Amino acid sequence: MERKTYTYQGEEVTVTWDQKRCIHAEECVKGLPEVFDPERRPWIDPDKADAASVADVVQRCPTGALHVTHDGVDQETAPTSNHISVEPDGPLYVRGRVEVLDADGDVLLSDTRIALCRCGLSSNKPLCDGSHSDGFEDRGALQVEQLNDGKAGDTLRIQMTSGGPLLVEGSVTITGSDSRECSGSKGALCRCGASGNKPFCDGSHTSVDTL
Repeated sequence: MERKTYTYQGEEVTVTWDQKRCIHAEECVKGLPEVFDPERRPWIDPDKADAASVADVVQRCPTGALHVTHDGVDQETAPTSNHISVEPDGPLYVRGRVEVLDADGDVLLSDTRIALCRCGLSSNKPLCDGSHSDGFEDRGALQVEQLNDGKAGDTLRIQMTSGGPLLVEGSVTITGSDSRECSGSKGALCRCGASGNKPFCDGSHTSVDTL
């Protein structure tokens, strides 16, 4: 998992942008175009709006590519519950107290907002890099719910497996694009793009080469 972070310092707050996590959802550009202007260099100017407005718009970024700090301290408070939403033809958007772990159990990333690849094509797995735009199609509805009761906790841990799914542990609610929801604290999420029961794994990764 790669990171490429840039820092844009203002008088009141500093905005950081991780280019590798940005998939151009454009919540920032739509929310505060005077601060976030892709045609300008530097493209982020935190002083073009008040600090509270900048922080509010940054927290709309679904991937966590943007963050706001003041005196080196992140200004974002983690949500009180963990949530995963399935984006039609796109990634899994995760919000909460989230940790992403590698196959050995080492923490790769801790954040409040993360976008997970579910098409199997990202070059920055397990994070989304926008590759789903090349033709991945899945309407994002929940079919058969496959979250079970496991070790519940405030932190949602999402662990990679070698050539397999993402293992989820911790209290979480998953919402499909059809607004259907399921809650639990243990499950396996598809990351190869081939499951017939997306967003959950059905073992299809054993017959594809996207991982």
